[in-house]
Amino acid sequence: MGRVLWVDLTQRVVGEKELSEEVCRDFIGGYGIGARLLFDRLGAEVAPLSAANILGFMTGPLTGTAAIGGSRFTVMGKSPLTLGWGDANCGGDFGPIMKMAGYDGVFFTGASEDPVFLTINDGVAQLQDAADLWGLDAYETEAELKRRLGKGTSVATIGPSGERVCLIASIMNDKGRAAGRSGLGAVMGSKRLKAIAVRGNRRVPVADSERMKELRKLSLASLGGPRSVGDGLSYQTYRRWGTAGNLEELLAVGDCPVRNWAGLPSEVANVAAISGNSYEKYKVRRYACWHCPVGCGAHVVVPTGQYACEAKRPEYETIGALGSMCLNDNTEAIIRANDLCNRYGLDTISAGATVAFAMECFERGLISTAETDGLELTWGNHEAVVCVIERMCKREGFGDVLADGTRMAAERIGHGAEEFAIHIGGQELPMHDGRFFPGLALTYWIDPTPGRHTQSAEEWTPPFLDAMPEDESDYAGRGEMHLRSMAFMQFLNCTGLCMLATECMDAELTLEYMAAASGRDYSFAQMLTDGERVMTLRHLFNLREGQNPLDRRIPGRTIGLPPQESGPLEGITVDIDRMRVDYYRRLGWDLETSTPSTGTLERLGLSTFFDKED
Repeated sequence: MGRVLWVDLTQRVVGEKELSEEVCRDFIGGYGIGARLLFDRLGAEVAPLSAANILGFMTGPLTGTAAIGGSRFTVMGKSPLTLGWGDANCGGDFGPIMKMAGYDGVFFTGASEDPVFLTINDGVAQLQDAADLWGLDAYETEAELKRRLGKGTSVATIGPSGERVCLIASIMNDKGRAAGRSGLGAVMGSKRLKAIAVRGNRRVPVADSERMKELRKLSLASLGGPRSVGDGLSYQTYRRWGTAGNLEELLAVGDCPVRNWAGLPSEVANVAAISGNSYEKYKVRRYACWHCPVGCGAHVVVPTGQYACEAKRPEYETIGALGSMCLNDNTEAIIRANDLCNRYGLDTISAGATVAFAMECFERGLISTAETDGLELTWGNHEAVVCVIERMCKREGFGDVLADGTRMAAERIGHGAEEFAIHIGGQELPMHDGRFFPGLALTYWIDPTPGRHTQSAEEWTPPFLDAMPEDESDYAGRGEMHLRSMAFMQFLNCTGLCMLATECMDAELTLEYMAAASGRDYSFAQMLTDGERVMTLRHLFNLREGQNPLDRRIPGRTIGLPPQESGPLEGITVDIDRMRVDYYRRLGWDLETSTPSTGTLERLGLSTFFDKED
């Protein structure tokens, strides 16, 4: 659309700025353009929850186009969890409709004294009073704003957890889609910004609309084909069971963590109860993000009992965090805990990981019922899981101790609790095990947003990248493969395409989509360069904050220190530093300071963004 909104919440001034062709060409969209804009406007001294922080919502060039999976937008700002670069990616309808309302993105500066929300209605933006919305949950807020603004409105909002500035708060849209990571819901709450409501019918322009239509047909024909990740299994799995479709298999092979990353798959008493198929009897209908043929979402209903609710089917990450991590095999309890997080706006990965941490603290005697409001936080106690999640959402009682994630909870509990807090740089780890996917272990450690599986690794890679190692247990010589996978994922996230949808089709079509949309040829080499440029700028943001990723503590149990003595991960210790050295050499980063070389900065056109003398 060529323009973004800048909203000063302190002065209540709304203005717009054009995006230059150079910025769009070099930084693509999403958090690429976001990082470029925020790098100039955010200094290292800015506190994440201060009015000086900037909160941005940005789409990609393929968001709202005919491209399969073109539904994504990214929220970004300085993270209160990691104190460095923060971003969170999300699907649904919000991103495409924001573009149809006239803007590629919106950035918020300052902070309002009173609650406000922003409306963008067919190119007209206005701040409005949100006093009557403050305190409503995310679903209630969305319903009310749609009632006021009419059919076709899409809403991104925080719930009460964001209002209470829980550091693991998420930003919700489409009643269950979450921009969950980095604690950006807390940033939104600190600005007293309740919601953004968008509405419009403008056409999203592309350079060659006929070619875009042809590519969509090719993509549809390639769904589940041999050139997709997993030889087509992902497409059928996602359509029927959603992302949890192969949870049972991933748990069996050691990919899904158990008992706060210290347990074995055999400790989950009823694996079938948390598998994707266990949610079928609760499913009432499928749903999809904007114009997506995969349709991996579903509405579920628990009709009776203590966990009765109408909810969204939990995703794989949610089931792992609230299920196997806590040894909780009660399907309905997982549905209810997920529903609470969605309505209050809490990141389910961080929430479940924090409950698992608290359970281990309870088991080891670091806390007792005197501290937990009488809750018996024993492994597998599904009633305790739901109860403590609700208290975290509301910041009530012991929930207030946990509501800011594992790092802060460990500091509050003391007694050596940090040893059992599984996070890297303040961000709880997702539900894929680096001992099973060593490339992910490196990603969790080094990426500008630590602990993030959606930044990829060579084990998840489209066939055209040719990035899979012949021997996955060999830790040497993986730098080039890791860079290819990482650069592609940076590129993909910036375009506005969905990782899961792309996994289901011939991913090489991504380059052709970008060429048709922009009118610029996108070669394999150009894609890698553009992706590396975006990743490096995000990294430079953290270096300017004084953050060297090598200073981040890696929880030993997540890389096999010590190795497990039985089970599918028996004897495995990931040689993470050997992989890191290969990767750094390929990037041209200093092996000690993580500073990119002058040659790397010049090659990527980033010399003016980082003064190595500092």
